[in-house]
Amino acid sequence: MRSNAKVSSISFDLLNSSQKKQAKQLHHLLAEIQLPELENDCHLSEFPLKVPKHFAKQIQLKNPTDPLLRQILPVNQELETNEHYKKDPVGDLDKNPLPSLIHKYYGRVLLIASPKCDIHCRYCFRRHFPYENQSNNRAWHQAIDYIQADDSIHEVILSGGDPMSLSENVLLKLSQKIESIQHVKTLRIHSRTPVVSPTDAAQKEWLEWAKTTSLNIVLVVHCNHPNELSTQTHELFKRYQQAGLHLLNQTVLLRSINDSVDVLEKLSHALFAQSVMPYYLHQLDKVQGATHFQVADQDALILHQALRERLPGYLVPKLVQEVAGEPFKTPLYELADENGI
Repeated sequence: MRSNAKVSSISFDLLNSSQKKQAKQLHHLLAEIQLPELENDCHLSEFPLKVPKHFAKQIQLKNPTDPLLRQILPVNQELETNEHYKKDPVGDLDKNPLPSLIHKYYGRVLLIASPKCDIHCRYCFRRHFPYENQSNNRAWHQAIDYIQADDSIHEVILSGGDPMSLSENVLLKLSQKIESIQHVKTLRIHSRTPVVSPTDAAQKEWLEWAKTTSLNIVLVVHCNHPNELSTQTHELFKRYQQAGLHLLNQTVLLRSINDSVDVLEKLSHALFAQSVMPYYLHQLDKVQGATHFQVADQDALILHQALRERLPGYLVPKLVQEVAGEPFKTPLYELADENGI
C-alpha cells in the first residue's frame, strides 16, 4: 500500500503499522476538533501528521478553515505535482560539505542538530531532507572540527528538524562545545517548539548556562499567526529574556492562513507584546507538496507595502525569498525588479 494513499479510499486492515498509527492520529485529531468529515480530504504521507497537544488545543472547534489546522493537516492537495516545486528547493544539499553541516553564507554555518520536530508543518522546506546520518555524535564531532578550523566562522546556527527536540542534556553539551570555539561569538537557534509546545521548550539547565555564557544567543522562533501565541508562550519568552536571549520571529507567508494585512499587523503587535521582534516574512520555499500554500509574488509585495503603511519600521519583518545558490536571503523587492514585476 502506498504511503500517500487517500484515507477515505482505503481499508484500515490493509495499512501497515506506520499508516495505521497515522490514520488513528488523524481520526483522533479531527474528532477532538469536531470535524470528522475532513478525513475524506486527507491522505497518508511519508511526512506524517504530527501535532503537539498545546498547538492542537489552539485550533478552533468546528472550523475547517482554521489557520492553525491548515498548517498541519495532510490534505490531498499535497499530491499535486508541479515541475517548479522541488525536494530541495533552497539548495541545502549543494552546500552540505559534511553530514549535519550546511555552509551557505560567509561567516556562519548551520548545524543540523536534530532530525525531529515537535510539529510537522505541511509547507516545511526540509520535509524531504535526507536526515539519515545527518545528526549524531560522529557527525557533530566532524562539524565542530570543521568550524574550529575556519576562523572566519563567527556564528553557528542550530536548526534541523528542531534543536529543542533534543534532550536538555544533549542540547547543553552541544552548546558548550560550540562555546569552546574561540572565534565563534554567536549561537543562533531556530525553533518552532517554543510556540507550538512551550512546556517542551522550557530548558532549565540550558537557560542557566545561557545566563553565564560568553556567547551572544539569538533565538529565532517560528510563528505564522497570532492565534499561535498564548499565555504559555508569553511566560516562556519572559524566561528566555531573563536569561539574556535575543528573541526574533520568522513567519512564512501562506495562502489562506496569513496572507492578510490585518493578520500580519496583529501578529507583529502580538509578538512585540511578548518581547519578540518580527524578523523575516518568508516567501514560500517551493518544496514538493506545498503548491497550495503559494502566494503570488505581486500579491506578497502589495501586502508588505500595506503592512509598512500600518506599522512602525521596527515591527515590519523583512520580506525575503531564499534563492538556491545565492549568498544571502534576497529581498523580494529586488527579485521583483529583476523579473519586471
